[in-house]
Amino acid sequence: MKIAAAFTPVLDLIFPPRCPLCGASLAAQNGLCPDCWSSLAIPGDPSCASCARPFPRDIPDGSVCAPCLAEPPRHDGIAAATLYNDASRKLVLALKHGNRLALADMLGAFMAARVPQVGEEWLVVPVPLHRWRIWHRGYNQAAELARVIARLRGARLEVDMLERRKATPSLGGLGGKARQRVLSGAIGVSPRRRARIKGARIVLVDDVLTSGATSQACVSALKRAGAKEVLIACFARVLDEALDIV
Repeated sequence: MKIAAAFTPVLDLIFPPRCPLCGASLAAQNGLCPDCWSSLAIPGDPSCASCARPFPRDIPDGSVCAPCLAEPPRHDGIAAATLYNDASRKLVLALKHGNRLALADMLGAFMAARVPQVGEEWLVVPVPLHRWRIWHRGYNQAAELARVIARLRGARLEVDMLERRKATPSLGGLGGKARQRVLSGAIGVSPRRRARIKGARIVLVDDVLTSGATSQACVSALKRAGAKEVLIACFARVLDEALDIV
């Protein structure tokens, strides 16, 4: 870290710090300008006691949202750094498809701040990509975010604890039930890592949480293997109905 700090002035001279969203000048790398920072939708309280879905201010603490009442989730909570809007979408796409891996440090730091309870006894596990998609893209963006969270929280990173056993098509445009059918049997625990799961507390990391079908497939695999607790951490959570609340 000291070596990196020593080269910061040189880096700033060659590549002046700029906001990754609008290009405005910044005082330091890995940040957003005030206007773009304020454009992010940061979820807060009150929220669902089960999944942290934001509630209107008149809902009492400890309440549970209708989806969780109708179908109690297997996870042990969701920690979202932001809600999915135009600003968070641009950041995610830049990381995921724009090869801007440097953004993982900033996005991962936002996520780490939302899981203060995580410490050295926790395992940090990214949602897996199928090997063909990794070879095509060159990296798994969830794994890059997981590295940052593990480093900042002093937790143990387990990049290959979960594996995508079959290639699946894009889930975009599919309903919840259709997503579950596509993911059936697609995600499992690596036999080489199964012994580490029993009784473990795990942070499951992804960039975007949409319907929750992928994360639920991961949670189910981890719980079947003996995980004690699985907390989902994402950078952006798709909850359009909550954007007017935060």
